[in-house]
Amino acid sequence: FYGCSSLTSITIPNSVTSIGNYAFIGCKSLASITICDGVTSIGRYAFENCTSLKSITIPDRIKGIKDYTFNYCENLAHVTIPDSVTYIGKYAFDGCTSLKNITLPDTVTNIDYGAFMFCNSLKSITIPESVQDIGEYAFYGCKSLEKINAAAGNENYVSVNGILFSKDKTKIVCYPANKNDTSYSIPSSVKVIGR
Repeated sequence: FYGCSSLTSITIPNSVTSIGNYAFIGCKSLASITICDGVTSIGRYAFENCTSLKSITIPDRIKGIKDYTFNYCENLAHVTIPDSVTYIGKYAFDGCTSLKNITLPDTVTNIDYGAFMFCNSLKSITIPESVQDIGEYAFYGCKSLEKINAAAGNENYVSVNGILFSKDKTKIVCYPANKNDTSYSIPSSVKVIGR
């Protein structure tokens, strides 16, 4: 359905187990999609540039959100991510400018490069204990992001005044773009790897 710009809704039947790469890319009028629970895989770029898509519930059997899956879905405001998901791919939600809140399940271990880049409405996010690796620029350009918290039990990351550091505090993973609190000064020894 690549480039079917007038397609407004679709229901995927129970017989479908996989949605391939580029399946609905550029379907700019697609506002409603019902994804059956039988789907176990959604390909890269599957919903890229579906600018009318406002919400989506990812099926419980999906293990990961692949690269560019929801890239530039500008009106996507609500995403439900199930406990089956273990990773968020590169640029998976890049340019989702209406996404205000997102809850990452405790099963996610990896947030890849640029995963939430330019999610301009995203205000806060909590990194679960399970997250072992966050790629550079994962939250770059999130101009409304006020704080990013690491769960208390996370062995790789720690939060200080809404700034996300590596556990040893030698690297800043995310410094909120609209951070007005200047009471915390960044030591010169700290490397900033993404903002």
